[in-house]
Amino acid sequence: MADIKPADVKRLREKTGAGILDCKKALVDAEGDFAKAEKLLKEQGLAAASKRSDRATNEGRVFTKIDGTKAGILELACETDFVARNDNFKNAGAELLDSIMEENLTEMTDSLEENVKLVISKIKENISVKRFKTLEVADNELCVDYIHGEGGIGVLVKIAADNKTLLSNDELKQFAFDCALHIAAFNPLFLSQDKVDAAYTQEQTEIFTKQAENLEKPANVLQGIVKGKLNKHFSQICLLDQPFVKDDKSSLANVLAALGKKIGGTLSIADFAYFRVGEEF
Repeated sequence: MADIKPADVKRLREKTGAGILDCKKALVDAEGDFAKAEKLLKEQGLAAASKRSDRATNEGRVFTKIDGTKAGILELACETDFVARNDNFKNAGAELLDSIMEENLTEMTDSLEENVKLVISKIKENISVKRFKTLEVADNELCVDYIHGEGGIGVLVKIAADNKTLLSNDELKQFAFDCALHIAAFNPLFLSQDKVDAAYTQEQTEIFTKQAENLEKPANVLQGIVKGKLNKHFSQICLLDQPFVKDDKSSLANVLAALGKKIGGTLSIADFAYFRVGEEF
């Protein structure tokens, strides 16, 4: 029998929301394999199908910036919420994001590590760059950002128009902001169904198939049930398919299409980014 560590049980519980005993049993059945144990809990209907955690595992802050043709987002982690609210920490995060955008960084570099060490020496607490992302903004794209509360969630979203003169439209600007609020509230994993990772689709298909096997239905009926579960799941995790935050009777895609028709152009969501402090990714 694999040696099941309490720390692994705690981590699995935080990631899935399943009970402690269920998590321990899943780890035992999976012989200590964390990913396999998580999948077992999903198959048993004891965990959410989403790959993201609803529970923060550390402190920190998300920073965003839009500067002309570029936008950036950064999660900077620290040990305490006191430091996360500290002006020195806020200023440091803004400066680090400036450097990331100016140098077009896509991964940690020695110079960025040195900058982080300087912040640590000033604030006297362990600090780390958890992740960051930059987006190029074309001249026919409108990019907006949103920071929720004390920086616990940060969002970037880009909307493209077939006619760049539409970008100055007040209704489009309002929709872009509402779209950022929507993303902060509903945390989509993908932009659309055609952007869903094949491995993720396969994993969810296996999970829903396992769940459906308990229903003792004919094979063709089970296939229909699995397909229905997949479609429902995708409508929950794909941004364009989600019910819009300000009109839950319509999908975000339909609201966007209607707005485009109203203002005389074709609109699309070009890209988005969602960071939540402490989430697993």
